[in-house]
Amino acid sequence: MEKKASYEDNLQRLEEIITHLEKGEIPLEEGLAYFEEGISLLKKCQKQLDFTAEKIQVLKKDDLVEIAEEKEAE
Repeated sequence: MEKKASYEDNLQRLEEIITHLEKGEIPLEEGLAYFEEGISLLKKCQKQLDFTAEKIQVLKKDDLVEIAEEKEAE
């Protein structure tokens, strides 16, 4: 089973792709393949960021609920 790439791994690969594309020394078809891979990686990174942001919101909400419950108990 293949390990899911981390956000950092995806970002590093995306940076490599950008470097290749910026050089402009690759054939059109290869450039298109890099571009497609880059778009896919960008979407994966955004999903990973969105998931993390949602998780942070849930954790913050849970902390606020606990604080409110503690204040009510006083």
